[in-house]
Amino acid sequence: MRLMFWTGFWVFLIDQISKYVVVHWLGLINQPDGIITVWPPFIEFRMAWNRGVNFGLFADFDMRWVLIAVALLISGGVIWWLSRTGGTKWAYIAGGCLIGGAIGNVIDRIIYGAVADFLNMSCCGFNNPYAFNVADIAIFAGAIGLAFLGDDGKKAA
Repeated sequence: MRLMFWTGFWVFLIDQISKYVVVHWLGLINQPDGIITVWPPFIEFRMAWNRGVNFGLFADFDMRWVLIAVALLISGGVIWWLSRTGGTKWAYIAGGCLIGGAIGNVIDRIIYGAVADFLNMSCCGFNNPYAFNVADIAIFAGAIGLAFLGDDGKKAA
């Protein structure tokens, strides 16, 4: 469980630091077009306040507190599940990634009322209209990791 805690802590910290640096310190929030080109045409910082879920779904509804509650319930569920069933070291790392990312986005919703998304990747003539953040990457990686690495075949006594 300690491995899950520390993974979650570092994911949360990296997420929040990256958001602060890009959004505030580099001033993405103050850019007239909300874009800072980093490595054309592959990576740019593109400010997007996501009030909904993935890809901005349900952004027209005020779901801030519902999404906070869902993220906290899922995080609690992952902690409960891994504490009861155990898992490999990779399962604990995956759980920590998911929890750290979820809590990072929860903090955004509490502070800003929306999640601060800023990473945009496009390539080879494909212009990606969506932005994401470090927490989103960690949540995705954690969910995939738990799906494939979540159970080592042992049950907790």
